[in-house]
Amino acid sequence: MQGNLNEIDICSILQLIELGQRTGQLWVEARASYQINKLGGDEERLCWEEKPQSWFVFFLNGQIVYCQAGDSSLSRIGDYLRHYRVEKQLDKMQLAGLTSTNSPEYAYLWQLLERNIINPKVARSIIHGLVHETLFDLLSLHQGSFIFDLDTALVPQLTTLEIAPLVTKITKQVQEWKQLYPQIQSPEQLPVLADIVRLRSSLPPATVNKLQHWADGKTTLRQLARYLNRDILTVSKAIYPYVQQGWLQLVYPTTNNISTQQQNCEQVGNQIGRIVCIEDAIAICETIESILKPQGYEVISLTNPLEALSLVFQLKPDLILCDITMPELDGYEICAMLRHSTVFRLLPIIMLTGKDGFIDRVRARMVGATDYLTKPFADTELLMLVEKYINMDSCVGIQRGYKTC
Repeated sequence: MQGNLNEIDICSILQLIELGQRTGQLWVEARASYQINKLGGDEERLCWEEKPQSWFVFFLNGQIVYCQAGDSSLSRIGDYLRHYRVEKQLDKMQLAGLTSTNSPEYAYLWQLLERNIINPKVARSIIHGLVHETLFDLLSLHQGSFIFDLDTALVPQLTTLEIAPLVTKITKQVQEWKQLYPQIQSPEQLPVLADIVRLRSSLPPATVNKLQHWADGKTTLRQLARYLNRDILTVSKAIYPYVQQGWLQLVYPTTNNISTQQQNCEQVGNQIGRIVCIEDAIAICETIESILKPQGYEVISLTNPLEALSLVFQLKPDLILCDITMPELDGYEICAMLRHSTVFRLLPIIMLTGKDGFIDRVRARMVGATDYLTKPFADTELLMLVEKYINMDSCVGIQRGYKTC
């Protein structure tokens, strides 16, 4: 079962899975537009960007076993562990071994359980929280695509959750959440203090201290909900009156680092962007170069995957095209290794493969791939995909000061 969310909504998909008592996994992908405040020197700009998002929901006989965020960063569980004051976690070697599993988050939880770092009650509470927030995001979607794949169940199971009562409860919360707009727009917004004087004159000292602690401009609403082990609606409704009064403001994340897009803007007049192609087939490399170079892209082909890992750090590309099937080191391993580096955490990585199967796409997402291109591909397919992630239109006319990008 697969399709688009403008043809069938998430609620109906979940009902079909429940009624059919299906076992397998649902993959949902959407592209969300979001705002971000960017700082570069004394320059501040408010930009709209597109952020690819994906989710996995694992089922056993029509019930939910777990929900996995597509980025597999493990930060969601880390936020919940902060609530339970869990300080001891896994080391780097242990964490590295989780990337090959179907659900790194779920494997992480079981590792914590097996080492008695958390107990089953805490693990179940974390699972409930993660399932709840994932379904909240999914039930808020109106556009996107999905694939449901009948498969073996995610094992072992710590708990299973009935779909119908969850969907009923969360659908109501989504409707209430929309009523908070435009004062509150996104779970990724950051609460910051706007009028501390009026806060102190209007609220008890204990409440002011709590607001000062959490409204630090670094903690998103979603993180705050995890830290407090509350759902996003409860947290948002609690701060809503203060936002209405102007005592609190909600802002979008700010970055002081020059983004890939800003770096590209500096290159206008020379070249559009640098693309590294990691592909052991010379013919494929030549084809990619012949398509992209006439459009102004700089293309560097690396045919040895082992050498590519060291060279790519020196080349500092704006985008990486990486073949999946290669000797010595495959594309999944390369992508997973690059994602462990902060330098490549957000860099677009597009996987190239001769296969077009669901499992291949899922595995590519699990290791952090940004997108996926099946060989053989047409010139327009490659160009459109590259332009999707190296977009120069928004770079034109950047000026000092505050502006919309």
